Amino acid sequence: MSAAIIIPSRYGSTRYPGKSLAPLRGATGQVRSLVRRTWDAAMRVGGAAQVVIATDDRRIADEARGFGANVAMTSPDCANGTERCAEALSKLEIQPQIVVNLQGDAPLTPPWFVEALIQAMQDRAEIAVATPVLRCDARAMEGFLADRRAGRVGATTAVFDVAGRALYFSKEVLPYTGRALEPGETCPVFHHVGVYAYRPEALARYVSMVPGPLEQWEGLEQLRFMEHGEPVHCVEVEARGAHFWELNNPEDVPRIEQVLAESGIE
Repeated sequence: MSAAIIIPSRYGSTRYPGKSLAPLRGATGQVRSLVRRTWDAAMRVGGAAQVVIATDDRRIADEARGFGANVAMTSPDCANGTERCAEALSKLEIQPQIVVNLQGDAPLTPPWFVEALIQAMQDRAEIAVATPVLRCDARAMEGFLADRRAGRVGATTAVFDVAGRALYFSKEVLPYTGRALEPGETCPVFHHVGVYAYRPEALARYVSMVPGPLEQWEGLEQLRFMEHGEPVHCVEVEARGAHFWELNNPEDVPRIEQVLAESGIE
């Protein structure tokens, strides 16, 4: 089944305006924009027939074309990345059977996270929407808690049932633990990775849905599916030694640059 990766990228981020063009220094000292590093991550994914950056901003489009990316210009009225992917899909010359939304603030996404989503969609025809989740380690958990202590809205957690169907996503740390974990104890918190895979028909349904109160309160686009009874399937992925974090706030830049340095990414 053919898959396309679409990277929605906008300039007017509420928490970090212009972050798509934010410079990030790699292991060799080379500086590349956030959107370039996310595109680099997409290009490392196996099984994707095309990679497209979807934006409404000429500055981002010019940057993307400058490093050789395909660009789909979309409306500034798109409320989130899923809506932007839906519009960009209509502009693709070759229509894929699976659409992957690799959000433009996730340059540390390992290729196997996306490959696992594509594989899940290929293996199970009943899955219309899927997203990866990663069990937190001590470092990730401390990142969550540090953001909360500082009053910052950062990364997202996910809870799901025994079949992998999402029960909820939140920018709070869920589930509530109420105590420090014992040494060697398994962490019950899952980091929601900002990637989605959709069937094209699921994207078409999404744009016809009215945003619900949970989506609006949390600011999490995937909750629209759930509020309208559309299951979201969580695919558990393994870190394999990689450290994952998104660029949500200016304070995340040194975190990401540290991981780039540790991972040897230029």
